[in-house]
Amino acid sequence: METAVEILVALLLVVAGTFGLIGSFGLVRLRDAMQRLHAPTKATTIGVGAALVASVIDLYHYRAALTWQELLVAAFLFITAPITALFLARIHMHRSIPRKALPPTGTAQDWATFDARIKDADPDI
Repeated sequence: METAVEILVALLLVVAGTFGLIGSFGLVRLRDAMQRLHAPTKATTIGVGAALVASVIDLYHYRAALTWQELLVAAFLFITAPITALFLARIHMHRSIPRKALPPTGTAQDWATFDARIKDADPDI
């Protein structure tokens, strides 16, 4: 049983390292900001999540203790990574894509990032 747990922990750590490496490679090699944004957010979510699961399994198996710190770190990352990506994508959209170049939304509503207050302040957006 001990060997199976060690293999599982090792596999989870390899998965975490692989996703970290892929995310780092994507951050360096992808062309524009939106592509570069995608790689590290996925790597953070899956890679760090796998490392935290490996930590929980290892601590539970060898010390018979469940810790809540790993769960808090995982919850923090799973909540903040998508929100951070959303705000970075909005900033990219406002800084590099002209409003007139965006496709129509198909509804009476405008794009959500272009609030009426922003339109009134700067009509060229």
